[in-house]
Amino acid sequence: MTEISVALAPAKERLMNTAYDLFARRGVRGVGVDEIIATSNVAKATFYKYFRSKDDLVLAFLARRDQLWTREVVEEGARSRSDHPEGQLLAIFDVYDDWFSRPAEFEACSFVNVMLEMGPQHPLGQAAVGYLEDIRSVVRGLASEAGLREPEEFARSWHILMKGSIVSAAEGDLKAAIRAKAMARTLIEQFRGPEAPLG
Repeated sequence: MTEISVALAPAKERLMNTAYDLFARRGVRGVGVDEIIATSNVAKATFYKYFRSKDDLVLAFLARRDQLWTREVVEEGARSRSDHPEGQLLAIFDVYDDWFSRPAEFEACSFVNVMLEMGPQHPLGQAAVGYLEDIRSVVRGLASEAGLREPEEFARSWHILMKGSIVSAAEGDLKAAIRAKAMARTLIEQFRGPEAPLG
């Protein structure tokens, strides 16, 4: 289960751990409050002490997912694998390749899942859309550091490769990240400015 700050109360920690695991693997609609309470071994009153509703717990899950996945796994993982922004962009797919090769840990993209389950107009869908933008902001920042043209357009195209590789991996293509990385090299070439150094 996911490590949660020891500053949290034990009951809240159990709720957060349980919700993270269940929502990440099964989505939002397929998991009820009663199951979370039973699996967490807390009283119903304790649940509502910390969360006014299931939606509040889902929002907490999405925030945790952003920190643990977008920031600590993808962004930090990519930056640790190369000294150059272009290399860091490509390393995102190395991070994904590691992820895809561990089926027990692969749960696809929770942000996309929640957006599709709830719809982009629902508050939870809107939150998921915001976290997807956070991922693009990481890519946009690396593109700017690399001197690539039109970082926003680049990030949107790059994000299609990221999301597409996740869907392909969910279908069972264990080489999805490697395939996406090959296409990503071509995308970098298309957006490389005249003075951008080779990565």
